[in-house]
Amino acid sequence: MKPFKGREFTPDEDVQDVYGPPPEDAEPVLETEVMQCVYGPPSMMNGGTEPVLRGDTSADAEVTEEFGLLLGCCRSIRERTDFKPKVALVLGSGLGDFAETSVDIECAIDYHDIKGLPFSTVQGHRGRFVFGYIGDVPVVVMQGRVHYYEGNTSAAAVRGVRLMSMLGAEVLFLTNAAGGIDPSFHAGDFMLIEDHISSFIPNPLIGRNIDQIGTRFPDMSCVYDMQLRSIIGSTAQELGIGLRHGVYVQLSGPSFETPAEIRMLRGLGGNAVGMSSVIEAIAARHAGMRVCGISCISNLASGMTDQPLSHAEVQESADKAAPKFRELVSRSIVKIGGTL
Repeated sequence: MKPFKGREFTPDEDVQDVYGPPPEDAEPVLETEVMQCVYGPPSMMNGGTEPVLRGDTSADAEVTEEFGLLLGCCRSIRERTDFKPKVALVLGSGLGDFAETSVDIECAIDYHDIKGLPFSTVQGHRGRFVFGYIGDVPVVVMQGRVHYYEGNTSAAAVRGVRLMSMLGAEVLFLTNAAGGIDPSFHAGDFMLIEDHISSFIPNPLIGRNIDQIGTRFPDMSCVYDMQLRSIIGSTAQELGIGLRHGVYVQLSGPSFETPAEIRMLRGLGGNAVGMSSVIEAIAARHAGMRVCGISCISNLASGMTDQPLSHAEVQESADKAAPKFRELVSRSIVKIGGTL
């Protein structure tokens, strides 16, 4: 039994008895997914989609809107630059100054200036695309990412990644600040992402497939490219930088995890946890991009120490690790560029 408007009802009770009769001009709603959106707020069950307007049940409407937004974003950028990147780099918390220190900048465009693109609202995420060169490799850098927890759908949160692919980028290099689940990890460690777990956040591909971008059922048996991982590993060894290897788990955020959740994630095989990156990797693979990623272990996860967790701690640890991070990422991208 569930309470609703002062009375109890059972789940199998007629919807009309609970919500009242539909308006006279209402069209019949037949699809379960559409009914969820009409009679309830977005949820994990419907992929976090926006509520569907009554009467607008066209499957093609979603494709037209999302792909149209991407085309509009692309046109907005092309009005400002014809720069064609080969590598796309997403900078995580505390790592934003990489763009100023390590990229020979050709131009930069704020997310606010690109119609249809969500913008960053989190401290430490500047919120702009930076176009330029690392060595002789043309790159586009997302200086601050857009998160699901900022109120975006998963599809909106990965719009920037899809856009970089449309601009010509063939490789997506992900970075993030993460909590260490593995007891052997320490704050300041780097972890090469070998695989991920995405079961706790809506997949960005939910909904009508955008055929112009990729196949309906993309393969995820090897999301993180083995050749790119090998390049990063050998570069770290040359630089004398210790590199952990492991599985990254994305949760929705913005709250940090509980000790019980961390025990669960460890039991599932996770080594690090954060609030980003996985849905970006999925979107990139859907678009045919090669993917690699590094997590900066900013702290040990909840319950592993007596210290409360805070975003300030995450940024502080990332700042301390930044010099080694810049060197590792820069040299790895130069080598990756040589394979393209």
